[in-house]
Amino acid sequence: MKWVWRALLVVVLMAAASAGLVWQWLKSPLALAAPSVELSIEPGTAPVEVARAWVAAGVQTDARWLYQWFKWSGQAKQIRAGSYEVHAGITPRQLLDKMVRGDQVLEQLRLIEGWNWRQVRAALAAAPALKPTVATMSDAEVMAALGEPGVAPEGRFFPDTYAYSRGVSDLTVLKRAHAAMQRRLAAAWAGRAPELPLRSADEALILASIVEKETGAAADRAKVAAVFVNRLRVGMPLQTDPTVIYGLGEGFDGNLRKRDLLADTPYNTYTRGGLPPTPIAMPGLASLQAALHPAPVKALYFVARGDGSSQFSDDLDAHNRAVNHYIRGKAAGK
Repeated sequence: MKWVWRALLVVVLMAAASAGLVWQWLKSPLALAAPSVELSIEPGTAPVEVARAWVAAGVQTDARWLYQWFKWSGQAKQIRAGSYEVHAGITPRQLLDKMVRGDQVLEQLRLIEGWNWRQVRAALAAAPALKPTVATMSDAEVMAALGEPGVAPEGRFFPDTYAYSRGVSDLTVLKRAHAAMQRRLAAAWAGRAPELPLRSADEALILASIVEKETGAAADRAKVAAVFVNRLRVGMPLQTDPTVIYGLGEGFDGNLRKRDLLADTPYNTYTRGGLPPTPIAMPGLASLQAALHPAPVKALYFVARGDGSSQFSDDLDAHNRAVNHYIRGKAAGK
């Protein structure tokens, strides 16, 4: 019987030694092939493949050990897809914890109020570590992929800063911006002021895009919106330069001429009444709110004062005096 007890003792000691080695390995820093190692984990990647991918990326350990640790911990199925970066000193415990928490390396895409669709496309193309797909798609294909076939992309994305994992598709980020604008627009339309001359949320978006491009000072935004709402009410042409410029497209050289104001396009609000057919830019939340809650003023005109603010007038005579003072007077050096 003594040999049996001795054999059991040997087994126990070996198990204890093995457990000690495993415990020590879990607490010890992993060797890395470089000062930092990066890995992007796609959704649906099996834990065993995650372990192999880390080793292939430069974590110098046995992939089988990593996988067994993931499995033994009971958290293997909690590993989140995303982009991760580890540095010297990280332990197997910390590596798994990072993936379970989703402690990712994130990049950022910033979409600016007043940008047009061409600028959005350019920002997507220039964004770091985004998987390019939109560049090869037509506008119609992009909007079909976003669930709005037949809708023009202009103005349909909410200007904000969007964080994303490295390697994610640019269309994925664009979907977030599109969904954000849909939510913001729906909420603003639901809370709109009564008796506006707007028939739909789409018309509100178009008006908000004009307000975005015409507002120089934030304090004037609701009054700018009121001018265009008042013109719509009385059937007066909107006569706003930014729509004309938008209609000229990439051919606009920065100098708006009289012949441009007379050249009829769907976006020329001097030659055509009502709103243009689509937004002309991405409006921010403030412009959405202004378009749907214009200031309670009777103004039909405004002119830039030269300091970013505007002078508002209720009638043409007052407007002409303001133009003489702020435009012609300054041009004459008065």
